[in-house]
Amino acid sequence: MMEKIIIFDSGTLISLAMNGLLPELKALGGIFNGKFIITQEVKREVIDHPLNVKKFELDALKIKELLDEKVLEMPGAIGLKNSEISREAQNIMKYVNSMFYARGRAINLIQDGEASCLALNKILLNKGYKSAIAVDERTTRLLGEKPENLKNLMESKLHMNIQVKTKILRDFDGFVFLRSTELMYVAYKKGLLKIKDKNILDAILYALKFKGAAISSEEIEEIKKIN
Repeated sequence: MMEKIIIFDSGTLISLAMNGLLPELKALGGIFNGKFIITQEVKREVIDHPLNVKKFELDALKIKELLDEKVLEMPGAIGLKNSEISREAQNIMKYVNSMFYARGRAINLIQDGEASCLALNKILLNKGYKSAIAVDERTTRLLGEKPENLKNLMESKLHMNIQVKTKILRDFDGFVFLRSTELMYVAYKKGLLKIKDKNILDAILYALKFKGAAISSEEIEEIKKIN
């Protein structure tokens, strides 16, 4: 039976790092029956580049420690080559970033990191793995969940009319997306949170909302009701 894989986008790791929740991620990795994987593009965004920027160096060192300890692993751990993922990521970026135009110019919906996560997930699903992408950014999730809503989202963000230039294909049907909030809810349910106060779940979910995760207050309240 194939291992379960969670692919981590840069934004999710940054959200967890900024909120001091990397130890909880490590604890979650310890009980997860599978692997936490990052692509070389995500590694570049959360470790390689930030290590040279004083403002972000500390969080980069903390994330690097997870990689050194094999809490996070590179695609080579499951026998995949970075070049294969990068080629597929470039194809995805070319398609996705030509979907919409405004004032005669294409709108870049995703960058290298998000594209590499989508590419890796596509490759894994084709190989029979059960995989999901941990991504806090709304645009990437909509590509798989409700691509038809992307036009409205972009018009709301940019405050201008958007033209659809490429037919919106459902290339990412079947993709599963998680946010840092869902991951920390699981950590809470598994008793992995160090703080045992009755309000800790509320505190963590709202902290992630205000520092990274695209989640509404209504969604948070629904998660809390599951408890």
